[in-house]
Amino acid sequence: MYGTYGPDGYSLAMNQEASRGPTSSAPRGAAQRGAAQRGAARPLRTPPARPSLGGGTPAQDRELRAQGRETVRRLLEAGMVEFETRGFHGVRVDDVVRRAGISHGTFYLYFSNKEDLFKALLKDALHDMEIVAGDFPVVTSDETGLNVLRQWVRKFFRAYAAHATVIRILSQADLVPEEVFGDGLRLLFSIAEAMTTGMTAAAQAAGRHQEHAELTALACLMMLERVNYLISAEVGLPEDEMADRIADIMFAAFGLNL
Repeated sequence: MYGTYGPDGYSLAMNQEASRGPTSSAPRGAAQRGAAQRGAARPLRTPPARPSLGGGTPAQDRELRAQGRETVRRLLEAGMVEFETRGFHGVRVDDVVRRAGISHGTFYLYFSNKEDLFKALLKDALHDMEIVAGDFPVVTSDETGLNVLRQWVRKFFRAYAAHATVIRILSQADLVPEEVFGDGLRLLFSIAEAMTTGMTAAAQAAGRHQEHAELTALACLMMLERVNYLISAEVGLPEDEMADRIADIMFAAFGLNL
């Protein structure tokens, strides 16, 4: 489900994974035996398929059942709408629980406050964008290289669209706690590093070296992020054409020519 992006795709993933429940690579019996051998006081907590469905700080020491995951899903979706409508500072817990149709007491079983709720949404955004970073291709100086770069840029567009509300808020340092902004910066440099490697690997294999490749990658990433910011703010830009144009600019910026 992580491969499905877009505003509707994210909501669909939340619904399906909330109903499906946590996944585990180890059989239940093996996990319980391991816990017993370590003298654990409670069964192992299996992480949910989508990070945010595990809830916030109050829920971290227990494994949520189907009803709990459904409650978390409703709170997350309500929070996403409220953050989009009111902005980070304008949102209150009152607004979230009213939209979700859930009591205050139930909210605090899963999240400590609105910041905790936002961090849960951020987990999904960081997870999906890290996958995009990991998928950055080795770009060669030919038509094939340009095509795979264009495909990656479009993948970035889809991931950004799925998490646009969270990423827009994250990009404004004065709106979010310092530790949250720090998570965003680490992701930014992770993507820039992946871009640097993918855009220069073929040239390095051929014995060519490009000066200041890291700065070039960061500049290209800033362009990519700002264009997506404008599109998510409903500025009428042709998305496919903009994606291909950005890929073409990146291709040229690294000295790759057909």
